[in-house]
Amino acid sequence: MHHKFNYLIQLTSINKYRANDCVPEQHYSMKISVINLGVTQDNYLKEGITLYEKRLKHYVPFEMTCLNAPRPSRNQSFQVQKEQEGKILLAAVEKSDYAVLLDVEGKKHSSVTFSGYLQQIMNRGTRHLAFVIGGPYGFSDEVYQAVPDRISLSSMTFSHQLVRLVFLEQLYRAFTIIRGEPYHHA
Repeated sequence: MHHKFNYLIQLTSINKYRANDCVPEQHYSMKISVINLGVTQDNYLKEGITLYEKRLKHYVPFEMTCLNAPRPSRNQSFQVQKEQEGKILLAAVEKSDYAVLLDVEGKKHSSVTFSGYLQQIMNRGTRHLAFVIGGPYGFSDEVYQAVPDRISLSSMTFSHQLVRLVFLEQLYRAFTIIRGEPYHHA
């Protein structure tokens, strides 16, 4: 069997990288899903998402799940819309999944600490990690109660469609950091 070899890079105490022993390239067995509502509409976002989906599949089984968003009625409140969206999102997450909400109030990570967070989840033997992106008004209380783990990409607010691309790039970056590949320049 032919193995590609990569250098395993290790963070030293002075935050510099150093090369260690060669290790065979590996494909992690944990599956990762990104679950969101609605389809991505802008072509530039679709192209970027497709690029990072392909890149991520070199590291893990990966899927992007776009659920049908409920159509709000004219007089429907944002709260009712969030509740309807929440039911759809929760139905897509299996009981055995380790789910994480992407939420502006979640824990903020640098790219390096996010890669460590991801590595910890993999080290626990998690079989399916599901990242959940809400609709334009966020998550319902029911979703917050069902999924306590939350991360934030930024204190800034992004469109839920743009978050898809930004998050996939950060997920890809995390795997390159874990593997010691040169994509991340910190």
